[in-house]
Amino acid sequence: MTSSVQPGDRPARRGGLWQHLDFRRLWIGETVSQFGTMVGQLALPLVAVLVLHASTFQVGVLAACESLAFVVVGLPAGAWVERMRFRSVLLVNDLVRAGLFASVPLARLLGVLTIGQLYVVALATGVSTVFFDVAYQSYLPCLVDRDRLVEGNAKLQASESVSQIAGPSLGGALIQLLGAPYAVLVDALSFLWSAGWVRAIEARPPRPEPSPDRHLLREIREGLRFVLGDRMLRAIAACTGSANLFASMAGAVLYILLARQLRLSPGVIGLIGSTSAVGGLVGALVAARVAVRIGQGPAMWIPIAVAGPCALVAPFVHRDWTLGLLAAAQLVMWTGIVVYNITQVSFRQALCPPRLLGRMNATMRFLVWGTMPVGSFLGGVLGSTIGVRGTLLLAGVGGSLAFLPVLLSPLRGMRELPTYAGPVADDPSDAGLVGSGT
Repeated sequence: MTSSVQPGDRPARRGGLWQHLDFRRLWIGETVSQFGTMVGQLALPLVAVLVLHASTFQVGVLAACESLAFVVVGLPAGAWVERMRFRSVLLVNDLVRAGLFASVPLARLLGVLTIGQLYVVALATGVSTVFFDVAYQSYLPCLVDRDRLVEGNAKLQASESVSQIAGPSLGGALIQLLGAPYAVLVDALSFLWSAGWVRAIEARPPRPEPSPDRHLLREIREGLRFVLGDRMLRAIAACTGSANLFASMAGAVLYILLARQLRLSPGVIGLIGSTSAVGGLVGALVAARVAVRIGQGPAMWIPIAVAGPCALVAPFVHRDWTLGLLAAAQLVMWTGIVVYNITQVSFRQALCPPRLLGRMNATMRFLVWGTMPVGSFLGGVLGSTIGVRGTLLLAGVGGSLAFLPVLLSPLRGMRELPTYAGPVADDPSDAGLVGSGT
């Protein structure tokens, strides 16, 4: 697979990626889709809590279902996606998720909505998201040159953060106006919008030629060998995976605290969520400059080291001024998380040989998102035993230590990170690397 940047895209070098037509189409579709996703992420657990009166354990199981797919199909998804056109994978899975979310308001209208259906919707949406995300992160290097990856990831993250700022507030208002089940319909419509823009993308890398000796398990092993055989990628996987574990543990019980124990309205909950998105926007705007000023390696571990302890605010929140402190902590935390994410995702994309992009992304997703259903399940169990606040405290302490794998790796002091250079080798361990200066 080679870069599909065409001669007609050359103005992008003069005017940035805003002048890149296909990138703009991807960006527009994703921005609106993210608006709907923010509404859905708020509405779905509130459907369980406020409409179906689900228990703490059931809410934890629902959260686990949303990410369980990364464990079940995470690894083979990379090999399967590499056998298909990335654009087609994006289009199909946008349509699938639109149908799944549309089933929630339909079931409520017919009076047959159950917690079991929410489990199915969350799980099936998770499977679809696995394929979408693997294809999405593998498609970007096909649309733009590799020296534009940080810019591309930063712009996409910035637009995502803008939608996250307004999305939860919009979601809270829609939930109060329409009810949580019907607010989910906004998410379904956003995926239809995204599908329309993905369909308009003109850059279409050729479908990989089928090889007679292709073997799924061998291809999965090759992706695992590339990621686990690289000390820097192992450190990133350990850092992100542990952070996701404890964040999911907290996320499984946070809505119980805010909606049930503190009795906050959906609008207020959405407003608190919006402050975290402001931090995400700040992180997206400063990520490239942070990497230039302190170096690409420190731009990973320092932001995540600052972000982790911010989670220790949530266990001590009450219905008073501490809600403002929680909002401020969310802002700082998400600034650091987004700087870390943009830096590490861009590094992974630049390091990987083109033919392994799908499997590398799938392997990393398996390793770092596979911890999320475990964290969500533990959150539900612990929330039912030691209490919601005790669970949040335990998750905050664990998340504060997530930066250690990157700190203790060669990434710690690297100003420039290595990138892939040269033809694709038969053995991924033979890939040529450049730019590994410290």
